[in-house]
Amino acid sequence: MHSQVRAHPSSGRGRPAGGSEGKRAAIVLAARRLFLRDGFERVSVDAIAAEAGVSKRTIYNHYGDKERLFLDVIGETYNTMIGAVVALMDKYLTDLPDEAVEDGIIAFSREVAMFAARTPERTAVIRLLMSEAPHFPALLAMEARPRGITASIAERLARLDARGLLDVPEPQDAANHLFALTMGQVNNRSMYGAIELSEDEVTRMATSGARAFLRAYRPR
Repeated sequence: MHSQVRAHPSSGRGRPAGGSEGKRAAIVLAARRLFLRDGFERVSVDAIAAEAGVSKRTIYNHYGDKERLFLDVIGETYNTMIGAVVALMDKYLTDLPDEAVEDGIIAFSREVAMFAARTPERTAVIRLLMSEAPHFPALLAMEARPRGITASIAERLARLDARGLLDVPEPQDAANHLFALTMGQVNNRSMYGAIELSEDEVTRMATSGARAFLRAYRPR
């Protein structure tokens, strides 16, 4: 899966189209690009305004200050990425026929690992969360929200356990294991996107990780 996190288009560095909503979309797009590239401290409101083609006053009218803009933009980007992974869970881990559990978990693992390896915004957001969280406690809360990725995986695994298709006494632990064996392998091998991995390598790691998970959690 090749996914990009997108905002509504503006008219570039000129005046954004679409009135207030068009200006807000241009601000979000510009702020996300600059924050993900340079971090919080090195990005000024002046730079965001110039990139978005709006005035500083327009940014302050929409967001109040740079910190609020930063948290809103990173939060929105993070939510969009979680939504993309949840969509894969809905496709591969929800309402599975009994005979399709193994294939579904392997397919999900491959797709989500490819998403992890091929989505530049995801890599940049993770790095930003790691570097800025000490200064913004709200970022830690964002990363630990109950609707985070592993919590959503745990919900699906618990449903498969209830049907007797998996043996998952602790769904959150099992979700962490599946994440570590698939996306975690990709994160570690690629150093969170610093090293490009081939599609074959990503697929191999995800498949072997999913099969290891199944060996541990299939009913005896």
